[in-house]
Amino acid sequence: MPTHPDIVNEIWAVTTGEAGMANQARGLAEAVAVSTGWPVVQKTIGMPRPWRWLPMHWVPLPLDRLSPDSDHLAPPWPRVLITCGRRSAAASIAIRKASGGRCFTVHVQDPLIPPRYFDLVAPPRHDGLAGPNVLPTRGAIHHVTQAKLDQAAGQFRTPFETLPRPWIGVLLGGSNRTMTLTPEKTRQIGEQLASAARDSGGSLLITPSRRTGEANTRALAETIREVPHQLWQGEGPNPYFGILALADYLVVSGDSASMVSEAASTGRPLYVIDFGMYSKRLARFHRELREEGVTRAFDGSLEHWDYQPVDDSRQVAAVICERVTGER
Repeated sequence: MPTHPDIVNEIWAVTTGEAGMANQARGLAEAVAVSTGWPVVQKTIGMPRPWRWLPMHWVPLPLDRLSPDSDHLAPPWPRVLITCGRRSAAASIAIRKASGGRCFTVHVQDPLIPPRYFDLVAPPRHDGLAGPNVLPTRGAIHHVTQAKLDQAAGQFRTPFETLPRPWIGVLLGGSNRTMTLTPEKTRQIGEQLASAARDSGGSLLITPSRRTGEANTRALAETIREVPHQLWQGEGPNPYFGILALADYLVVSGDSASMVSEAASTGRPLYVIDFGMYSKRLARFHRELREEGVTRAFDGSLEHWDYQPVDDSRQVAAVICERVTGER
């Protein structure tokens, strides 16, 4: 498809580098690339003080305000630009203007400025943002794809097969602004997980996150030591995608909308560990998924149920492709 000389058939995923933001932008960019065949270019930028304190549509000449270690943002501009996180919005606004509107700009999450500054905004629905160019998502955009799951299944099936089924996959997060994970709480979670393994005759496949912390990981290891399990403690490849691909049940701590959303994309029975007080936004996220039958609260018991997998990345990508190329 022909393009303007200053526009190339690329998809840029631009963020300020936080892992959660980068994963969402890259995940949506990769979903668009599946349909278009265009390459994905991931870029990291910085917005230094005092500009980072402003609403991003107030930053003058934003491409000139980026920190010196930012990746280069210059023409030719991409056909699609995907940003995620408040501080990347200024660059999106500038590129949209510099390209004469030929670069299709997408912002993931609530940009905290009017949506009209973008061609499309894809915030989680629990943000409550609305508008003619706003496409709310049920969960968080992510980078889990069937191809990645298939690859991980081949990598981890053999080591998992040493353990009895059903395989209970556990994705454990940690403390956030409103919730605190302590060793005492972790032992309580471990006791429920051990009970589920004993009652089902199965085993636990567990990967903690960086936020879990060493003290909590040790408490968990002590609590589940008498049931069959694999607990990743940072050595060797992280089995995160292998767990998503192969587990018969998934148990995810509720502190992370991203982890819950990634697990919900598999269609496997999905339990959520509630270990503290949710923020208003996160509470709404969990409430809506439970009302729709996607998730259930974890109490140590396991049941099987079916639901339509939550596949926001592919659905948003289809809208982008239709708007940009006329094809879904």
